[in-house]
Amino acid sequence: MKIVNYSLSINMNVSTTQPFQIIYSLYNHEFLGYLFEAYVVQVDGRGKLTFKHQHISVENADDFKEGLDETDFKLIALMDDLRQDTIVKKHNPSGKKITVGDFFLKVFDKTKGDKLLQEQLESYVEAKKNAIIAMIDDKMLFEMGSDGEPTHRKITIMKDKCTVLFHFRRNEDNTHYFPTIKFQGELIKFQYKNAIIINNKPARLLLEGKLYSFEKEVDGKKLKPFLNKNFIDIPRKVEETYYQKFVTQLIASFDVYAKGFEIKTDHLQAKPIITISELQTVQQPVMSLFGGEDTNTVTEIDDKIIFELSFDYGKYNFSASNAVPATVEMEKTEDSYIFHKVKRKMQWEKECILLLDQLGLKLRNAKCTLPKTEAFQWISDNTVSLLEDNFEIKQNILHGKRYFIGVSSISLDIKENHDWFDVKAIVKFGDYAIPFSRIRRYIVQKKKEFELPNGEIAVIPEEWFTKYSSLFAFMDSDEETLKKHHIALVQELQNGNLAQVTMNNKLKQLHHFEDIEDYPLPVNFKGQLRPYQKAGYNWMLFLKHFNFGGCLADDMGLGKTIQTLAVLQYEKETGNQGASLLIMPTSLLYNWRTEAKKFAPELRVLVYSGINRVKRADLFAQYDIVLTSYGTARIDMDILEKYHFNYLILDESQAIKNPSSQIAKEVVRLHARNKLVLSGTPIENSTMDLWSQLSFVNPGLLGTQAFFREFFQVPIEKQQSVEKMKKLHALIKPFVLRRHKSQVATELPAKVENIRICDMTEEQSSIYEKEKSAIRNEILDVIDQTSVNKSQMLILRGLTKLRQIANHPRMCDDTYQGNSGKLEEVIEMIQNAVNNGSKILIFSSFVKHLAIVKDYLQMQHIKYCYLDGSTKDREEQVNNFQKNEAIPIFLISLKAGGVGLNLTAADTVFVLDPWWNPAAEAQAIDRAHRIGQKRTVFIYKFISSNTVEEKILALQQSKLKLSQDLITIEENFVKSLTRNDIAAIFE
Repeated sequence: MKIVNYSLSINMNVSTTQPFQIIYSLYNHEFLGYLFEAYVVQVDGRGKLTFKHQHISVENADDFKEGLDETDFKLIALMDDLRQDTIVKKHNPSGKKITVGDFFLKVFDKTKGDKLLQEQLESYVEAKKNAIIAMIDDKMLFEMGSDGEPTHRKITIMKDKCTVLFHFRRNEDNTHYFPTIKFQGELIKFQYKNAIIINNKPARLLLEGKLYSFEKEVDGKKLKPFLNKNFIDIPRKVEETYYQKFVTQLIASFDVYAKGFEIKTDHLQAKPIITISELQTVQQPVMSLFGGEDTNTVTEIDDKIIFELSFDYGKYNFSASNAVPATVEMEKTEDSYIFHKVKRKMQWEKECILLLDQLGLKLRNAKCTLPKTEAFQWISDNTVSLLEDNFEIKQNILHGKRYFIGVSSISLDIKENHDWFDVKAIVKFGDYAIPFSRIRRYIVQKKKEFELPNGEIAVIPEEWFTKYSSLFAFMDSDEETLKKHHIALVQELQNGNLAQVTMNNKLKQLHHFEDIEDYPLPVNFKGQLRPYQKAGYNWMLFLKHFNFGGCLADDMGLGKTIQTLAVLQYEKETGNQGASLLIMPTSLLYNWRTEAKKFAPELRVLVYSGINRVKRADLFAQYDIVLTSYGTARIDMDILEKYHFNYLILDESQAIKNPSSQIAKEVVRLHARNKLVLSGTPIENSTMDLWSQLSFVNPGLLGTQAFFREFFQVPIEKQQSVEKMKKLHALIKPFVLRRHKSQVATELPAKVENIRICDMTEEQSSIYEKEKSAIRNEILDVIDQTSVNKSQMLILRGLTKLRQIANHPRMCDDTYQGNSGKLEEVIEMIQNAVNNGSKILIFSSFVKHLAIVKDYLQMQHIKYCYLDGSTKDREEQVNNFQKNEAIPIFLISLKAGGVGLNLTAADTVFVLDPWWNPAAEAQAIDRAHRIGQKRTVFIYKFISSNTVEEKILALQQSKLKLSQDLITIEENFVKSLTRNDIAAIFE
């Protein structure tokens, strides 16, 4: 046998310094058929090709790159893929080393050859040759001579395509079958002309130096038998079988001329068919909307629907994935045959597919799969358009279940009533009107299917779940009404053209409180409200007008107290009788009493606190304001709930942030016409903090606790859902008024923050590293055995101990005699600040840390004030520091001194150790940086280097997932840690 040698000569046959030309040559391989090779040929002085040539491949193509273009490089690579050695490497099934000759002899052995591998090789070679022919149009192409000369005969590639007509002549004894070929309308004689079929799919015919291609992509195997034969003879005894299996297929795909039997072409009306079927089934009960009790039927939950496009031509159906242009059926008559040919409208079919694509149904191989609710949403949205374009939707029925296919609609009409919105809805599935209360229940419970009276299963469109689930969840369970404080939902539906809304123009102002009615200040109010405080005063009275509660969430120090007192004085002067109850931390009772005396001296104030308080509800009527603490309110709830207050106001209302706490459960027992909560940090750990407080002032505003957790808390905090964040913001916006100092208190002096990085002493560092290693190993072992959630107390305990050592080892070990790097830094800063005449607030989250600093101050005879949770003379400590210039230091525990203190005498703040929640630190700093402060406030945060303190600061920022636009919020720090976070902290 002859196997082509692809090895390259060591010496160059063609000089790259002389003119050369790349050419392509077609040669016949004994087993693989006709293949292409690339050559470079030296060119003489007249520009003619010489006999000096060299095979070119990817290995040496760069040597000739000056004469090659981008297409040449691609062609060379494709031809390298047809090299014998390349084919053997890619297709040797054994993987064992074998020579090229042995490989082909074994594969193409006539008796023992590998038929499957032969087909694979044929397909591989055909694909490569098609790719080559598609790019070789403008290149020099030759037929190789029998002596291996690559430029033996030039080949011209014909641009126009040939047509083929297949002929059948039925005679008495046989049928003659043969093709005729025409090029540009002229008959080509190709038989007995040494013509070559160089490719089969589709056919390419090389005839007398011309390479022809064909319309309708004829298979070359249908032409090859006739290169040296005039016709094929089909005996009469096998004609019926031959006609049925072969002739019908040929007539379907190509032009056929018949003599002795008839071919009829039927032009039938075509119709596009969309067939839907289920991808899988899971049997679950489905509820009926009619007939009293709900009935059980099989349904599919969270399944997918498969759309499949086909085309009906009369009784014939074609899949859109099968691009055959026609189908043929054979009819046998008494003495002959009739072939019925149905031609498809291929361009029209493409337009149908394009239309579905434009409507959002992206077909692939004539199919598209969608989740069930999305699928029926698409059907509902596009049924009208599909019918207009003559589409028909059919379905494969499984388990005897048939789906409703058609238009489903829901229309809402919302009208403002006295204290609520009336919601009227019309729900339709085709001609069936569905009870609104039932459909609402399905959406709230996330049930997607129900049975119609005719037995069809209706699927609620996905859009209804996304657009209406929150509305339905908040509606009254018994009446078709919505509380008026859900105005944001109503406006959202109106803005989205999802509901027809009739609403009082005054109520619309709630979303734009800058335009709210301007209420006059009470005559006997002693003081002036800043513009933003006046806006807050107007907002609170506007809420009262519509019986809404609200949360005044201004930054610390912006005057929430004075705004509230102005409202209470207004109430007195406008004749609204009855005492108002204000509940607050014990530490704020003095401040409220003092501020009330200063700004609203006419208000009669009762401080309902202390062991000597008179426990009688009837006494409250003698006062305008009753001040009490959360602790007292919890103890005396049986007394307080007997009186119906005008206003019920919670100051520092984050006290009820935990809805399961006793105080949160108790305060809802109180009765009042109006409710307000005041807090600079209404959200400290989670969005559930907000739910507790706003549900107190506007019951039902945010739904049930379980609904809020599922619908808002989890998506926002765990999944960082921007959509749910926006929806929650829209709901609460009218009822939460939040102003930052940077926005409104522009007269406040600057606040300068500094981070002081402190190196631990050598002895302190040694203790720290030893404890860190032990704690880390213990925590990670427990996490691996259980989980992060079940290790939270251990993690917190370990972090706390390391924080204490980072401050001063004496906080964990009373016998420690060494020093602390942080304490040395703090002492130096205290000395400098005192010498400069500054007054300093020193905050720590550890009372033990304050005690260490206190020991130093006492030794140095530096006067100080002190406040922690056990301090009894709180007011005296505050007054002494504010008024006595000789006292430069105020030591305060972060938890006890974070709220209710006005310490504007200080101009310097030390935060000795970072707190878990940055909001708590901000509140502490605001004791000095608030209205009334005239000097720049300098804040110093002390951090021990290479400790958990540094890593806590970094992790805090990475864990602040929720947008501060909601209000101001940090996820619960320890709960948000992953195992990797914990391992990194304790590194």
